Amino acid sequence: MAIPRPEHPFPQFQRKDWLSLNGPWEFEIDNARSGRDRRFQNRAHLDSTILVPFCPESALSGVGNTDFMNAVWYQRTLTIPDQWEGKRVYLQFGAVDHHTEVYLNGGLVCVHDGGYTPFSADITDRLQPGENRLTVYAEDDVRSPRQPRGKQSEWYASHGCDYTRVTGIWQTVWLEARPEIHIEQVRYEPDINNACLHLWARVRGGATLTAEAFYEGRPVGRAEAVSTGGTARLCLPLDELHLWEAGQGRLYDLRLTYGDDRADSYFGMRQVRLDGHRFLLNGKSVFQRTVLDQGYYPDGIYTAPNERALIRDIELSLAAGFNGARLHQKVFEPRYLYHCDRLGYLVWGEYGSWGIDLSDRGAAEPLLGSWMEEIQRDYNHPSVIGWCPLNETWDYDGRPQCNEILRLLYQVTKEMDPTRPCIDTSGNFHVVTDIFDVHDYDQNPASFKEKYDRLMTEGVLHDPFSNRQTYRGEAVFLSEYGGIRWSERPGEGWGYGEGPQTPEEFLERYRGLTDALLDNDRLFGFCYTQLYDVEQEQNGLYTYDRRPKFDMDFFRKVNGRKAAIED
Repeated sequence: MAIPRPEHPFPQFQRKDWLSLNGPWEFEIDNARSGRDRRFQNRAHLDSTILVPFCPESALSGVGNTDFMNAVWYQRTLTIPDQWEGKRVYLQFGAVDHHTEVYLNGGLVCVHDGGYTPFSADITDRLQPGENRLTVYAEDDVRSPRQPRGKQSEWYASHGCDYTRVTGIWQTVWLEARPEIHIEQVRYEPDINNACLHLWARVRGGATLTAEAFYEGRPVGRAEAVSTGGTARLCLPLDELHLWEAGQGRLYDLRLTYGDDRADSYFGMRQVRLDGHRFLLNGKSVFQRTVLDQGYYPDGIYTAPNERALIRDIELSLAAGFNGARLHQKVFEPRYLYHCDRLGYLVWGEYGSWGIDLSDRGAAEPLLGSWMEEIQRDYNHPSVIGWCPLNETWDYDGRPQCNEILRLLYQVTKEMDPTRPCIDTSGNFHVVTDIFDVHDYDQNPASFKEKYDRLMTEGVLHDPFSNRQTYRGEAVFLSEYGGIRWSERPGEGWGYGEGPQTPEEFLERYRGLTDALLDNDRLFGFCYTQLYDVEQEQNGLYTYDRRPKFDMDFFRKVNGRKAAIED
């Protein structure tokens, strides 16, 4: 049987000694959460099977159970390749939703909380000769106010803009062999002004860190730094400077060595910053023509059926004249971000924050750790041009948000990454933010334009939540608009406002709303809702199975014309 999703899950840091654990695993649902008491971690077999990395709710998993699953168990055997003798063996997970416990040969090797971010364990000392039994336990409760769920439905069925749930493993699981002395983590800081890459590494043991850069196969830079362990830093000067831009990835290949450790990577040279109302990419004002992408698939739910599906979503967006996306209420997999990097596609890093009770100060704990893991994971991707930890922080059972949680998330984000702008909470209710973004689903182009023209003529931003947040002159982003409902079955499906009656009415509404934003010299970007339908939400430009509803040439021409704020 072919291994599903066989490609390396982290293209930006690849060692040659790795082994995918995707494929058939034994599987069992544990709704009573009694499996630990019944010693499932020591059982010889579980009751059924599942195809990893697809979640049990998905058709591709072979399970297809869309009811609530409070806990699930996975099990398989693994054998370590002989050539890995003498190396450290790490077990790595891309993402498991939500609380995870991992056992090897019956012994606990790691615990992780957070359904969107990676984790790993050094299992070398737990391995035994021949076959080893790997067991994974995952708890998931989307109805808990302490668990972020993103767009997963807290009701039995999907409804409105909430969709099918995801439980357990939903990204690749793999093994990796490393020398005793090795690189643990790297961070890249592109410096376009001085044509160099600043590189910081966390390392294990003492050795010389060597970085070699290549562009289209040509060697263009080399640097070394000696470390006695802990960290290593170097500046890698580049003989050729090729800028990463919208629509032009221009990636450099990077070879890293540290002692006997070698990893293949890549980087892009670009700079993002705000200048008054403008968003600058490499010093030029670039209008963000972005689209809302939920990252859902009919057969895999959170998980793309294959790598081609990841690429196709970007291509569909580009075909409609967009130059980027808000990756909405989900942490997208690194393989997707690699293709964004390669294609010069602008994206916002966001967390799946919905479902958590932000009126409770204790909510900071489950959010903060996972959000920091996301920033750490995705820091080196040139396509990620901004961070947004939260989305629409509505009251929870009538209780307002705790502003200090938002302030903390913003401050931690800026401390970890001062190079990118941060939106504290997209849409509402802002506390401290680099960008004041607004969500507006007004379906009337005339009234929509009138509202935001006042920002140009009077310096007044239309804000329906002015009693809860204060505009202080920040750069402005219309980060959700449109959401025009159009279903192949008229009258069916969920969407925003009153849907148009004819295709012509749809297209004219789209043009009117979008022109109002492109013509506004105080707006640096928009995000249209949305790229494709998801289940009952029928406001995509494409259907859920990615068929175009209209001629994409129309959208490419409307979206693609020069914006008033652009250079």
